Amino acid sequence: MIVQAQVARVFKPLLEPNRYLCAFGGRGSGKSHFFAQKLVLECLSKPGTRAVCIREVQRTLRDSSKKLIEDKIQQLGVGHKFTVLHDRIDTPGGGQITFVGMQDTNAESVKSLENIRIAWVEEAQTLSERSLMLLRPTIRAEGSQLWFSWNGLRKNGQIVKLFRGSEIPSSSCVVMANWRDNPLFPSVLEMERQDCLRLDPDQYQHIWEGDYASLLAGAYYAASLNQARNDGRISKVAPDPLLPYQLFVDIGGTGARSDAFTIWVAQQVGREVRLLDYYEAVGQPLATHLEWMRGRNYHPNNCRIYLPHDGAQHDKVYSVSYESALRDAMFDVTVIPNQGAGAAMARVEAGRRLFPSMWFNEPTTAAGIDALGWYHEKQDMVRNIGLGPEHDWASHGADSFGLLAVVLEDAMKTDQWRGDIDYTNMDRGRVR
Repeated sequence: MIVQAQVARVFKPLLEPNRYLCAFGGRGSGKSHFFAQKLVLECLSKPGTRAVCIREVQRTLRDSSKKLIEDKIQQLGVGHKFTVLHDRIDTPGGGQITFVGMQDTNAESVKSLENIRIAWVEEAQTLSERSLMLLRPTIRAEGSQLWFSWNGLRKNGQIVKLFRGSEIPSSSCVVMANWRDNPLFPSVLEMERQDCLRLDPDQYQHIWEGDYASLLAGAYYAASLNQARNDGRISKVAPDPLLPYQLFVDIGGTGARSDAFTIWVAQQVGREVRLLDYYEAVGQPLATHLEWMRGRNYHPNNCRIYLPHDGAQHDKVYSVSYESALRDAMFDVTVIPNQGAGAAMARVEAGRRLFPSMWFNEPTTAAGIDALGWYHEKQDMVRNIGLGPEHDWASHGADSFGLLAVVLEDAMKTDQWRGDIDYTNMDRGRVR
């Protein structure tokens, strides 16, 4: 039986027999259509093929690629060769295509995938580190392949780290595909693309050109960051050598599953706030954070450290508080009291109010800016209500930024910061 199938030029490298086949890019490129068609053809040419279509989260089969594969079977005119059932598709020679959500798997249930020859992961930008660690060694039959298709959501996502870093797995083929690579790009999508370019230019590069998302739609600070870029306030900013540094911290921990430890470094020059540096580390002891500070020339004689209320609590691994440990290192430390219920949103509102006064040194704060651009509200999709800030990779940088905003805004209100230099104490550069 001869089947006529068209393949866009951009995807032809993915026809080679590599173990890892990857396609990423923007909307309308045809990535999903290519892999769905390729899966149908593989099942035809190699009877008995067992395949699995995977997503990180798959609440129902409507979230899967099943309907798209069914459409490809019909378009190729091979419906008589396949049996479409409610939860799977039976393929020629006793093969099968199944559909799995990785969040519903564990170390035991994932063993059912051991004899799978093809695993296609759709929306792979959402794949967690745990899922990748389970999946890669499990799909190990001779000649087996793992296919990944994704949009370039975040540059620090797990799939991006694996396949777009300086070193990628052996036997990998990775292609970038966008709307202009699709010879069948429909006119209705061209209208949508033009509308996005005109009405939502900040999201255009990510949605249509496969760029990383620098601003999540609906993020708390999205509008503020856009305005700062338009104003030229995200650029290169130099420190004032006569003024002290203010370090605002969100506490992490030293346990294996601890949260990130983050620091924003700022100076206030009159009513202007200069954000000069950003630091983030996970699971590291205080000595590592202090080493970074010394390497950046932040010493007890030229900076003050602000901690959130939990800075006075003992670390779960080392029986010492961050406050006492930093004081022992001779730093001037202030612990900000617990703000109580609604503290997270109070920090967000303070950050928004102070944002027009902020200037960012982009070369050293880019990771922190990424966190601010992602920090968003968690949504209950069933009840269509907001549940407050999402606790994810971005929340720790956003929390230390919020602490900065609360402290500096309060200082401005009480006129504690006037930007005047106390020339009687030049070595410390204290501000009156």
